[in-house]
Amino acid sequence: MTKKKTAKPIAKHRAKPAAATKKKAVGRGGMKAKVATAGRAGGSGKGGKGGKGVGKGTAKGKKPVVRPVREVQLDVPALRPGEERERRESLASAKAAVAAALDKKAVEPVLIDVCGLSSYADFIVVVSGRSDRQVDAIADGVCEALSARGRRPIGREGARNGRWVLIDFGDVVVHVFYHPLREVFDIESLWIDAPRVKLQIPAEARADAAPGRDT
Repeated sequence: MTKKKTAKPIAKHRAKPAAATKKKAVGRGGMKAKVATAGRAGGSGKGGKGGKGVGKGTAKGKKPVVRPVREVQLDVPALRPGEERERRESLASAKAAVAAALDKKAVEPVLIDVCGLSSYADFIVVVSGRSDRQVDAIADGVCEALSARGRRPIGREGARNGRWVLIDFGDVVVHVFYHPLREVFDIESLWIDAPRVKLQIPAEARADAAPGRDT
């Protein structure tokens, strides 16, 4: 007689709660998983605030291209031999005008070198007279002195008014002022950056010297 096998009752296995499973996973490699996740989020630039920050930082972190700056050198042409000779002749004429003015008892002569700075002259002479008669006498003396050197004025303005006479010789321009009026117009300040030619001025040609007899 065959014995009937009695089926053993199948034990029901309890399913572990999800919370316990997650806790176990975190316990084994939780820290590593967190670090790996954060790293991936940061590198992609899409995950959270941290990811965006890394993404933007990478874009801005590119080094700007530095291009070399070219140095521009302005070549100032030197005077040619002919131009240098003309300049010396102009300077000699200007000094002759100063000497002629001093012969007529002019005061405070100034010789300004405007070569290369002015388009109408190379030298400007400024002198003063102590009276209207002396202003006219100085202007006449300058014209006579330069006429002896073969130079004639191409223009003369303010003649016989005794206040301000302008004599234009082309490359040399001479201003003869009644001294108080010279301080008003102050021609020298218009050429403050231009060099002055050194002159030997006698003591009696200073404005603060005692006035002598007009010529």
